[in-house]
Amino acid sequence: MTERPRGVEIGTDFKITNGQDIWLEYGFTGLVWVFALATVGVLFWMSWVIFKDAQPAVEKFGLKFLWSQKWSIDNAEFGALPFIYGTLVSSAIALLIAVPTGLAVALVTSEDFLPAWVRSPLGFLVELIASIPSVIVGLWGIFVLIPFLLPFQQWLFKQFGWFPLFNTEPNGPGMLSAGVVLSIMILPTVAAISREVLLVIPKELRSASMSLGATRWETIWNVLLPAGGSGILGAVILALGRALGETMAVTMVIGNSIQISPSLLAPGYTIPALLVNQFAEADKFQIGALMYLALILFALTLVVNIIALLMVQLISRKGAID
Repeated sequence: MTERPRGVEIGTDFKITNGQDIWLEYGFTGLVWVFALATVGVLFWMSWVIFKDAQPAVEKFGLKFLWSQKWSIDNAEFGALPFIYGTLVSSAIALLIAVPTGLAVALVTSEDFLPAWVRSPLGFLVELIASIPSVIVGLWGIFVLIPFLLPFQQWLFKQFGWFPLFNTEPNGPGMLSAGVVLSIMILPTVAAISREVLLVIPKELRSASMSLGATRWETIWNVLLPAGGSGILGAVILALGRALGETMAVTMVIGNSIQISPSLLAPGYTIPALLVNQFAEADKFQIGALMYLALILFALTLVVNIIALLMVQLISRKGAID
């Protein structure tokens, strides 16, 4: 009976692996594990540092910090609600604008609506927005966007001032301006990832749908978007994460008012904006309150990503079953 050479797999191509190849494979696997564990370790390290610095405020205010609206440095009274509200509302406005616009850009640049020599430069220009520094976007918002939006905001106030969303007389900076600036900043994320998702959908799905009599828009709505649903949802969540943490551009156009107002025309405040405005001059206890806010933002982002992961898995399972 002939002995099988070491390293040969029965039923596979003839290949003899020597000791050097095995050590290279083990070494690469170990290196990957080290980097993966290091990433998780950095995450826990960041969480511990933030929690440790926030502990004085956590011990004093507890959970009531989440719904308290006071922020008085002189009286050492701090509450997070105005900043949580401003962060969530400005991000929601940005998503309402950026998601349909980004999907439209993705469809135009991935389908045959335009010639190829137009689609590629258009997609490149949209993605190029992501490389613009946020402070530049903020300056553009101050000198261009706010004066451009002010007449529209004044019209909204005059025509719909009876409605809570528009019952504040605008003076320029405000929640709506911040939402528009954020939408511009997250638009490349939504558009670029959605475009890549649509491009990898097999062309046979398009051909089969249209051969059965479906129009182009019926194919897009009933075939392409459901097929790429999990990827598009991932793009939206990544964009939301960028919107929740954006700092400079929002700080420059939101107005930085601690008062909570249902009006989109009123100024507001976000957690990142407060951190960048007050952290440098804060005393020890105020730093604890600011780090408590940072911990809340960290937890909020984590919860959003967990929900997104669960939704992506649910959509993927539904698609597999269908």
